Amino acid sequence: MTQSTSLPGISSSTLPPLPIPVRPEWLALSTEPVIEPELEIIDPHHHLWERPDNRYLVPELLEDLADGHNVRATVFVQCRSMYRSQGPEELRPVGETEFVVNSTRGLTADQPKVAAGIVCMADLMLGDAVVPVLEAQIAAGEGRLRGVRTMTSSHPDVSSMFGKMPERRLLDPMWRKGASHLSAHGLVCDIYAFHTQLDEVRDLARSQPDLKIVLNHMGTPLLSGPFAQRRAEVFAEWKTALAGVASCPNVVLKLGGAGIHVIGFNFHERELPPHSAMLAEAWRPFMETGIELFGVERCMFESNFPVDKGQFSYRAVWNAFKRLSSGASAQEKAQLFRGTAARVYRLNA
Repeated sequence: MTQSTSLPGISSSTLPPLPIPVRPEWLALSTEPVIEPELEIIDPHHHLWERPDNRYLVPELLEDLADGHNVRATVFVQCRSMYRSQGPEELRPVGETEFVVNSTRGLTADQPKVAAGIVCMADLMLGDAVVPVLEAQIAAGEGRLRGVRTMTSSHPDVSSMFGKMPERRLLDPMWRKGASHLSAHGLVCDIYAFHTQLDEVRDLARSQPDLKIVLNHMGTPLLSGPFAQRRAEVFAEWKTALAGVASCPNVVLKLGGAGIHVIGFNFHERELPPHSAMLAEAWRPFMETGIELFGVERCMFESNFPVDKGQFSYRAVWNAFKRLSSGASAQEKAQLFRGTAARVYRLNA
């Protein structure tokens, strides 16, 4: 992947940008106490990678998990890391699953269950030929494989970390043929799509009602680049399209990912890192809309670390979620912070 040297979120996105750089010294400029430290959490979306300027492996994740919140388990989501360097191309992503399993073998019973669930990469454009890949990924996961995510986020004027993806991939008959094999293997389909693609997500969900779909990052409302001056319009378009997706009972929503550069909150441009109250206020319209449309039984909060760590700390993001759910009942909070993730990803945490 070609890497950009400029800060993401403020470029024309002609090149696939890096995540917003993590600056520990900047994050340390703002501290706050942990809200509701006893509340049990499953973090259903994080990555592990080692890149030239960005290392986030199990030790770094554990450091964040130990920052005061009661995180009991996590779900690793593919990020094109640690692929096999040899062998058939379609099987190279199995190396990522092997790496995750091997890197968590030494954890003790009193530590969080890191990668209790794994969402892997398998090229669904293989159609029926994806079945051997799914079987290899399941074997590599040693009982922890729970889903598949491929690269589908696409807009002609926007580039994600995955670079430019073919448009309308979610409508491709071959991709859908590959996706049709997931349910039979006990796997969910995680989808990263921009808000401009949500009608495609709805069409997919209706065409395959037995497929459990996990929509990542609130449906990714684009508020940067060519959309930066159209925020009210984007919100209205996103809300309408998300309502269509919510009408499909086989779709659940991840609430988070707001530190992705394409969403465009740009907290990293501030002199001081944001307090959780600031995050909660900025995200409230999106988070509350998501919960209103899907219900707590089909919503789960996510960290999306380390991608989002360029804009705020692990303590701040979960404090923000707790502020946003302060009016919810104990049962509703249990769903948002743990229950939905445990059910969808079949976790015993």
